[in-house]
Amino acid sequence: MAATRRRGRLAAVAAAVATVALTAGLTTGCDAVNKALDCVQTADSIADSVTDLQQAVENAAKDPTQADASLDSIEKDLKKIGDKTDNADVNKAVDSLDKAVGNVRTALKNGDKTPDLSPVTDAAGQLTKVCTP
Repeated sequence: MAATRRRGRLAAVAAAVATVALTAGLTTGCDAVNKALDCVQTADSIADSVTDLQQAVENAAKDPTQADASLDSIEKDLKKIGDKTDNADVNKAVDSLDKAVGNVRTALKNGDKTPDLSPVTDAAGQLTKVCTP
């Protein structure tokens, strides 16, 4: 009878351990999916901001503050992604886009009315690519 109780307790402990392991695996999997979705959503927001930046640069003579607002929006979104991920490819794309945005900001401050936006669009495209699950 004692052996039966012991087996029952071992089975209960084994079931509890298996449940904890399964729950941890599912939670980790969901966390990864949530991070990927956050990345995709933020990358989409950045793509919209890049489009806004292109339009702002075209209209810089009318309202030079639009370009700054677009650059600020991109940098804010980059910070969101950078804070939420530990993925090396995503971090590399974030760094590339951050550098490209900084270069555009510097060019605008130095009086360049038509800075080259291709590095920004290329880096945003790369970010979208690495964020896609």
